[in-house]
Amino acid sequence: MFPRPIEQTSPASQFLYKAALPVALFLWLLPLLGVAMTSVRPASDLAAGNYFGWPSYLAFENYADVFRNTPMARYILNSFIVTVPTVIGSVALSLMTGFALAIYRFRANLLVFFLFVAGNFVPFQILMVPVRDLTLDLGMYNTYWGLALFHIAFQTGFCTLFMRNFIKALPFELIEAARVEGVSEVRIFWFIIVPLMRPAIAALSVLVFTFIWNDFFWATVLTSSPATQPITAGLSSLNGQWVAAWHLVSAGSILAALPPVLMFFLMQRHFIAGLTLGAVK
Repeated sequence: MFPRPIEQTSPASQFLYKAALPVALFLWLLPLLGVAMTSVRPASDLAAGNYFGWPSYLAFENYADVFRNTPMARYILNSFIVTVPTVIGSVALSLMTGFALAIYRFRANLLVFFLFVAGNFVPFQILMVPVRDLTLDLGMYNTYWGLALFHIAFQTGFCTLFMRNFIKALPFELIEAARVEGVSEVRIFWFIIVPLMRPAIAALSVLVFTFIWNDFFWATVLTSSPATQPITAGLSSLNGQWVAAWHLVSAGSILAALPPVLMFFLMQRHFIAGLTLGAVK
C-alpha cells in the first residue's frame, strides 16, 4: 500500500536515488539560476548575443535601473493593495462559512458545501469574457477593488473547503460545553473556534497570498494601466515593441518573488502546523 522507505531498498537503488536527487535538484533550479544570472547581466552582453554565458561583469545596477526606468515601485504597491484585502476578505469569509458548514446541521448543508467546492473545478479561462463584461458594467474595470473583489469571490470556495475540514477536526465537545454554559454562538466562534484555528489561518493566508501575488491571468484581463496593474502584469510591459529588456525583466522577476518567499519563511512554523493540523487523531 505504501512505498518502501529508501533505507530498506537494495544498495543499488539507494545509490541511484542519491545520484539522481542532486541531478533533479539542479535541473529544477536551472531556470531560476538562469533568471538570477540574467538579472545581473549587462545590457551590452545581451546586445552581443551573450545570453547563456558568464557575464562580462556583474551588473547589480540592473536592480536600481528597474526602479529608475520603470514604474516597478508602483507595480509592487499595486500588488500589495490587491493582495492584502483579498487575503483578509477570503480568509474571514471562509472562517464564517466553514464554521456554519462544519457545526450546524441543516438540510441543504451538503448542497451549499458542494456549491462552494464546485467553483474550484470551473476552468477560469471560460470566465474571462463574462467577468470582464461584469466589471465593465459595474464600472470596476481597471480598478483595485474590481480585481480584489473577484479574487475574494473566487478564493472563498477553496478557503471554505480548507476551513470546513479543519473545523470538523476540532473536538465538538468544546462547543457543546460552551453551549451548556449559555455562551452565545458568536462568542463560541470568536473565543473558541478562531483561537484554535490560528495555525490554519496562517497556512491559508500564506497560500492565498502566494496565489494572488503570482496571478498573471486575471491581472492582465481586469487591469490595463500601470496605475492599477500588479507586478505580474507590469513585468510583461517591460518588453518594448522592438527591444526586450531581459535584464530588467529578470531583475524585476527576482524582486517580485521576494515577498511570497519572505512571507513563507516568516510564517513557516504556523504554516507547517496548519497543514498538519488534524492529520493525527
